[in-house]
Amino acid sequence: MTNREINRIKVVLAEKKIKNKWLAEKLKKNPSSVSQWCTNERQPSLETLLEMSILLEIDIRELLIPTK
Repeated sequence: MTNREINRIKVVLAEKKIKNKWLAEKLKKNPSSVSQWCTNERQPSLETLLEMSILLEIDIRELLIPTK
């Protein structure tokens, strides 16, 4: 199965000038997991997306690629 782009985590982090390592520390997640989320190899849980949106002070929808 090819990787589909589902999230915009990498883009949002770049826009906010935030490193993956910072996000991993704040979420208490492995940095390799955050890296895989950023490349859309894996996807975070909805709970993690919510926590991420709160940390980044953005609407959760900004972390996802719209379907329409």
